[in-house]
Amino acid sequence: MVQKTCTTILVGKQASLNGSTIIARNEDGDDASNPQRFVVVNPSKNSNIYHSVHSEIEIPLPATGVRYTSTPDADATYGVWGAGGINQHNVAMTATETITSNPRILSVDPLVEKGIGEEDITTLVLPYIDSARTGVLRLGSLLEQYGTYESNGIAFADQDEVWYLETLGGHHWAAVRIPDDTYVIAPNRLNIDYFDFNSEDYLYAADLPDLITQNHLNPDADTLNFRHIFGSSTVKDQHYNNPRAWYVHQYLDHNFKGQPTDQDLPFIHRSDRKISIEDLKFLLSSHFDETPFDPYGTVAPTEKFRPIGINRNLETHILELRNDVPDAIAGIHWLAFGPNTFNALAPFYSQVTDTPACYRDTPLTTDSNYIYWISRILALIGDSNYALYQNLQSTYEQEVMQLVRAVENQTDHQGDFSTSALEKANQQMADIVLQHSQKLLNDVINLGSQHMKLRFSVSD
Repeated sequence: MVQKTCTTILVGKQASLNGSTIIARNEDGDDASNPQRFVVVNPSKNSNIYHSVHSEIEIPLPATGVRYTSTPDADATYGVWGAGGINQHNVAMTATETITSNPRILSVDPLVEKGIGEEDITTLVLPYIDSARTGVLRLGSLLEQYGTYESNGIAFADQDEVWYLETLGGHHWAAVRIPDDTYVIAPNRLNIDYFDFNSEDYLYAADLPDLITQNHLNPDADTLNFRHIFGSSTVKDQHYNNPRAWYVHQYLDHNFKGQPTDQDLPFIHRSDRKISIEDLKFLLSSHFDETPFDPYGTVAPTEKFRPIGINRNLETHILELRNDVPDAIAGIHWLAFGPNTFNALAPFYSQVTDTPACYRDTPLTTDSNYIYWISRILALIGDSNYALYQNLQSTYEQEVMQLVRAVENQTDHQGDFSTSALEKANQQMADIVLQHSQKLLNDVINLGSQHMKLRFSVSD
């Protein structure tokens, strides 16, 4: 079992291009392959007791739950790791962003070895909620009762609201409703800064104010900044976490003046333009493009920072809840597998009962007939000579996006929103991604063969 280190971006409905609420995350693992699947889960087929593989805890489940999309690990040896999805009520959830903490809070509320964690949270919450706010409250209740063995950030969205929750120690938590006209970038650190116990846009464990006061946790004289109280401010943050937030802010706000290593980069911010799905894909694929810190740049990076797009990307989901279409097609589970610098997104309708086989049935060993594996192969080849393959990859991604968006647009306007019609559209989009990925693989092999070192200019 590996702790997954990720990057989360959230967008309020007035900040997005089409009025959708959006929660997005790169699910990252370690350097080795960890195959991923895209499935639909029906809780009615499950036991009424949840058994955690990692912590071995057992938790009673509500009597009924609803269907939802999910991106679990293909190898279930270490548990489900559902990562994120959209449920039958058009409520989205992404879980989880591994975050930092500090010894002060952990000394008074230690992590719980036999608690819940990233493996469990989506399965325990998403089938049983009908709004983003009820998602926060259900997860908060579970954290208070069972505790957690790790520090994590979790996001929820419905068609109206976006919420972000962070765990604080073993049993405590706090959540913020993201203002409609703003976005959030959350790398692997505790991100919530300003907090207001008296506002309905903030939710928290009932005894959290007393915990802070009684244990003298607040270093600030007259403000509540949860990053200062519960988070970290380390050299690792300066090189591993903060630069990712800086890159997103300077991309979405051209007047942004911060520096990559700043410890107090904003949690909630406003973009200078409406944010599109394409913006989010670029950012979640980014490697400090067009800066001195780009590992693919023409000169060696002036400093080494952890990029957002990285070899550890397992899958990327952008969960979009639209407000200008019927509810049957409101939820779009945008999905890409593998390292983001060499893959393409597809917008899958979430109100379905099954998913395309090339996303659903990922084998544990390499097979280029499945999206996860062909994306990994393309990333490995592309990384060996980024400058050589960059144009091919960029053209591929643009063509795929154009074609899958055309299928989405056609489906949106055809008037048939039955399960079979939506599954047919999803299959069309999966076929587009697979066929163009296989063509790209053929193209990069042919181009790369012309540039191998083991070659000779004379032939017979």
